[in-house]
Amino acid sequence: MVRIRVLVVDDHRIFAESLAAALAAEPDVDVSAAGSGPAALRSLERAAAEGRRYDVLLVDADLGGNVPGVRPAVPVQEVGEDGLVDGISLVAGVRAGQPGVRIVVLAEKDDPRRAALALQAGASGWVAKDCSLSRLLTVIRGVLRDETHLPPALLTGVLRELTAARKHRTESERLVESLTPREREVLRCMVAGLGRKAVAERLFLSPHTVRTHMQNVLGKLGVHSTLAAVALARRAGVGPVDLAGDVVERGGQLA
Repeated sequence: MVRIRVLVVDDHRIFAESLAAALAAEPDVDVSAAGSGPAALRSLERAAAEGRRYDVLLVDADLGGNVPGVRPAVPVQEVGEDGLVDGISLVAGVRAGQPGVRIVVLAEKDDPRRAALALQAGASGWVAKDCSLSRLLTVIRGVLRDETHLPPALLTGVLRELTAARKHRTESERLVESLTPREREVLRCMVAGLGRKAVAERLFLSPHTVRTHMQNVLGKLGVHSTLAAVALARRAGVGPVDLAGDVVERGGQLA
């Protein structure tokens, strides 16, 4: 019998343990529980190192926890100044590191916008926490067949959100494409959180030149702040510059 390895990730201990116990009663399910994002990441890494990767993660949409090295890949409102990220951002981090893992988001209530964000982050399903065990098992087995599962009542709202996001992303991509190669490198540095002096040192430019490039970037993107430029860049799929490597060589053609 092929067994399904499931990891329940929820910071409500009673719920997590109860769900894990219910799933463990199934003859083809092996289940563990983690109470935070960092604990889930450790469990995933340990399982991968031992050659027994998890097949499915069940992640609380409202999960709180400081997840080192995982930046929100989608514009999630629940990210606070203290670095806490919610379950949807954890989905994005796990999918980036272990794309073979299927992820189902468990939610207290139906929310088309957040369900759409979950799908964009890489989740394969969104189910209510109070759904029946048989329904949850159907979803778990379904996502392993590459199916996407959503409550019927959410379909229209989720499609509307995804369509709006795609339109917004297309416009953002068009604006980013209007930048010169050098301006795009400056934008990537901005996404990485580098200030003007750090960008100047990295690109071997004067702070004055970097300031001019930054002003041009803001103007072409039609925004008035670095934060707005970074948000638009992320919508367009622009990632941060690799801080561990070189951006350009001294005297390169991008200056």
